[in-house]
Amino acid sequence: MRFGVGNGRRGPARAALLTGLVTGLLTGCAAGDGDGSGGGGSTAAEVARRGGTVGAAGSACELPVTFDIAESWKAKAVDAGAADDVSEELADLADAFLHQGPVTMACEIDAKPAGNIGFLRVWTGEPGDAGARAVLEDFVADEQGAGREKYRGFRAGDVTGTEVEYVTPGGGKEVKKARALAVITPDGPVVLHLGGLDNEEHEAMLPAYELAKTTLHTTP
Repeated sequence: MRFGVGNGRRGPARAALLTGLVTGLLTGCAAGDGDGSGGGGSTAAEVARRGGTVGAAGSACELPVTFDIAESWKAKAVDAGAADDVSEELADLADAFLHQGPVTMACEIDAKPAGNIGFLRVWTGEPGDAGARAVLEDFVADEQGAGREKYRGFRAGDVTGTEVEYVTPGGGKEVKKARALAVITPDGPVVLHLGGLDNEEHEAMLPAYELAKTTLHTTP
């Protein structure tokens, strides 16, 4: 796995512009069904209905962790190395979009097929000495305008980690909610991040985030 190097704090408008351009170029196939079961959420009102599993060998995204994805959500692997094969200008844009803090985007799970606008994104990094909170703090620090962070520990399956709720700039005086978690595996850190077009979309997608969180395990 590739250890991402942060490229400065990025703005939400720039990230939105790059999302379709870069991931359309670099993503792989759609997710299929897998084994696994849902679990209760600790901070969301409900947990989404399970639609499949990602992370294991042969799934849409092969990762250091496995977890369930919500019904109708579609996962695609992100090949950050593919940016090396495009033009220099596009490669620079891809690099800025694909790396945040100490991690690199590895998987993008799209909510649009389920009727929402947003993604659950998975980021991975190389093994190191940093703990889950330090990784998560660096991840949030590399996001333009991030603030009001609230960190807490959590346990799920065979992993323990750190979770954060924070906000980023929205339209005008509005702010947008975001949520992320980080765990450390033998293969390196993993960050799961949920944003959303706006706060209404974010709240609607929280059950999918909670499903992923409560079914999280290290990949055998």
